[in-house]
Amino acid sequence: MSLATVNSRALVGFEAPPVHVEVQLANGLPSFALVGLADTEVKEARERVRAALQQSGFAFPHNQRVTVNLAPADLPKESGRFDLPIALGILAASGLLDTARLAEAEFAGELSLAGELRPVRGALALALAARRAATTGAPARQLVLPCASARIAAQVPGLDVRGAHTLAEVVAALLPGEAAVPLPPARPWPAAAAEPGPDLRDVKGQAGAKRALEIAAAGAHSLLLVGPPGTGKSMLAQRLPGLLPPLDEDEALAAAALRGLCSTDAAAQTAAGRQRPLRSPHHTASAVALVGGGSPPRPGEISLAHGGLLFLDETPEFPRAALEALREPLETGRITISRAARQASFPARFQLVAAMNPCPCGWLGAGSAAAAGRSCRCTPDAVARYQGKLSGPLLDRIDLQVEVLAARPADLLAAPAGEPSAVVAARAAAARDRALQRQGQPNGHLGPAEIDEHCQMDASAAAFLRQAADRLGWSGRRLHRVMKVARTIADLADAPNVGVGAVAEALQLQRVLPG
Repeated sequence: MSLATVNSRALVGFEAPPVHVEVQLANGLPSFALVGLADTEVKEARERVRAALQQSGFAFPHNQRVTVNLAPADLPKESGRFDLPIALGILAASGLLDTARLAEAEFAGELSLAGELRPVRGALALALAARRAATTGAPARQLVLPCASARIAAQVPGLDVRGAHTLAEVVAALLPGEAAVPLPPARPWPAAAAEPGPDLRDVKGQAGAKRALEIAAAGAHSLLLVGPPGTGKSMLAQRLPGLLPPLDEDEALAAAALRGLCSTDAAAQTAAGRQRPLRSPHHTASAVALVGGGSPPRPGEISLAHGGLLFLDETPEFPRAALEALREPLETGRITISRAARQASFPARFQLVAAMNPCPCGWLGAGSAAAAGRSCRCTPDAVARYQGKLSGPLLDRIDLQVEVLAARPADLLAAPAGEPSAVVAARAAAARDRALQRQGQPNGHLGPAEIDEHCQMDASAAAFLRQAADRLGWSGRRLHRVMKVARTIADLADAPNVGVGAVAEALQLQRVLPG
């Protein structure tokens, strides 16, 4: 009887906990048993591993009882990532591999019947988990993956990642003595050139909405744009990514790792571009599509927008359950999906940008700027039902609420081009840098205790805000959000404290729906 252990990792949500693949060869009736809460895809590894070993020129122990245990037994395992560790465990238990070299690495990879290695999902998540483990005192190990996955994982600095095309290459690197042929270090994918996005200068007029975009970019505030059709709501939202600073290294790796949980495509998992993601789901998206779910749980749109923007156009047309599911992630920056069998958690620190019409027909509040025959004919009850699709608790979590008014065609034709995105982005970046130096995070992410510490107001500004909050009947959450917006406005003006002017402008950006 012989026993071998191979190190690997599972994938549970955004985490990649360690898994020990234990392989035992024993005398008895020939069989291949695989235990350890394995999914159907993992159990099918028996046939893939048997064929891959034979096609690679290695003998499969047909005359022995093969038992594979994926420990810990209570951790769910899915996908074909354990094919390579199982095959190496069988060879190590047969005495063909150097067990010391085997213990110094972690392995993951799906095998084809011909012995080739195929990419696995979550390569970046595996690499990030391995780096975290090394920083907590665990032994630093190599990470051996299929070549395409290895180049993705190699984006994580400080990690020794090796790639292989076939099972035979991995075995050659683990042979005892000087017969071993080491695998070359994996080289990350080259940085992709950043594609220029739409420029803010294309939007004529709408000075108030452009100012709201600048404040949202400077403080990472959520934003709601309300106005008739054709006023530029979608154009404004699509230009907000160009006003945001690029992702830092950790944010870029986390965003790319989340995309890698849904795909093995290398282009989707490249973090070198540092571009903030922009997700724009259709209004028919369900609550599961937005927040994530399924079996096994996968990230939804809010997690794929982590570090970037989630744009919801025609917001009242989304299902009510989908919109209400955004409440907790907007507060916590994280989503936990609980099911009867398992629980998965994903980061979801996104910036919400929502756009909507003020009524079912869209022309409420358009006034004389609307074309002939397009004045609002909706009844007050219809307007109330339409606007009521956005509940009070959800609106309370949106920092900026701006009305985008319709402009006359003559005014649009005569209006000059506005400021380019680069100029506005420079001002927003300077304001965000002031907030980061003061408190280590954007103003939109401040908690209640941090608001009291960093959003210091002049006496007159505090009295003005208190009077407005009493008169408008604000909740504590709305009051805190106004204070954060006022702090961002003061940062844009490079003011040490929040004055009356910043508070007054913040109040103007809390406009209720016009109905």
